[in-house]
Amino acid sequence: MQEYTLAQVFGKKACEAQKKRFCSLAAGFEKTFGEKPSRYFSASGRTEICGNHTDHNNGCVLAAGVSLDCIAAVLKTDDGRITFASQGYETVVIDTGDLEARQSEQGMSAALIRGVCAGFAQRGLKVGGFRAYCMSDVLSGSGLSSSAAFEVLVGDILAGLYNACEPDDIEIAKISQYAENVYFGKPSGLMDQMACSVGGFISIDLKDPNDPVVTPLKADIASHGYALFIVDTKGDHADLTPDYAAIPAEMKAVAGVFGKSVLRELSRDELIGSSAEVRRKCGDRAYLRALHFFDENERVRTMTKALGDGDIGKFLDTVNESGMSSMCWLQNIFPCSQPQNQGLSTALYAAKRVLSGKGACRVHGGGFAGTIQAFVPYELSDSFISEMQRLFGEGCCYELDIRNVGGAEIILSED
Repeated sequence: MQEYTLAQVFGKKACEAQKKRFCSLAAGFEKTFGEKPSRYFSASGRTEICGNHTDHNNGCVLAAGVSLDCIAAVLKTDDGRITFASQGYETVVIDTGDLEARQSEQGMSAALIRGVCAGFAQRGLKVGGFRAYCMSDVLSGSGLSSSAAFEVLVGDILAGLYNACEPDDIEIAKISQYAENVYFGKPSGLMDQMACSVGGFISIDLKDPNDPVVTPLKADIASHGYALFIVDTKGDHADLTPDYAAIPAEMKAVAGVFGKSVLRELSRDELIGSSAEVRRKCGDRAYLRALHFFDENERVRTMTKALGDGDIGKFLDTVNESGMSSMCWLQNIFPCSQPQNQGLSTALYAAKRVLSGKGACRVHGGGFAGTIQAFVPYELSDSFISEMQRLFGEGCCYELDIRNVGGAEIILSED
């Protein structure tokens, strides 16, 4: 985690708007706590580019930090208490002397704060008190990882206030995942936290999740004439936890047929060579989901090379292949228990019709409900937005920029 100016994080064109935003943040802090903040922090949201449901089986992913972020105004205290106020939410107070996981906090922001503190303490890093006022434009339930951005933000604050900006971005991501898995109670992979913490386009190989290979990539989709859109289909995620949980469970069940714990420990050839046994023991859906895992890993490598080579055509073709694989083999476009609710399928059909063979689209994030991702030629952007709003209402379509800085302390005086 490093210090950056507004221009370095958000670009010169966005500086004035961001100055007003951070002024509003400071005013919120002063109104809440009756004093002025001394420091400011930001953590980006993320978008998954490729690697749909591969991270939980130690696979490969391609992701990027995005221009929507979670920001906080902060004042260090010496009382050992973290008081975290978030715009629109109840204030959370954590005693850093009590970092045991609490079942009653699962699914709550208190669990994330306590879990990040515990992760720091377990590594011999310092934790301590502070007051924070937070604002976020990372959309909850959008697949842009609002919880991961929040975790990284807390980690960045502790790094900046108490640890001379240590640990590094990768270690903060690991601590954040620990908080989400153990304290928050969500069995996520490492992709979300890594993309939010590191920023920019990054390829991540999770073969060894304790020592992931993170490769930053220099790429600019906009320079090739494409805009990145996330479309919120307004689907309800309630009651979908069993659908999400079934994907890693089925993939690991397939790995178990071979005496392995995750799919990354075997090969696609081994899987296909034992297809009859796998189908008999685990079922066809699990077999197909395992095939998706291996193919998706290859697509991440293909797409990473395409970005490095500036081959936008190959990149877009592979995005479309990833989307088709998720629909046909991974099968996370709609829940089997709710076949009447197919907002993602509807959005993907409409996107392909508008794109007419140009650009690319795919499911975004966990799937079953929520959002799709689309790379849209600038000349088709207005038509794309219009069609999506016709189907899903005003405000459903978000154009995002790739943010090359992930977690950061923001220095306002230099802008």
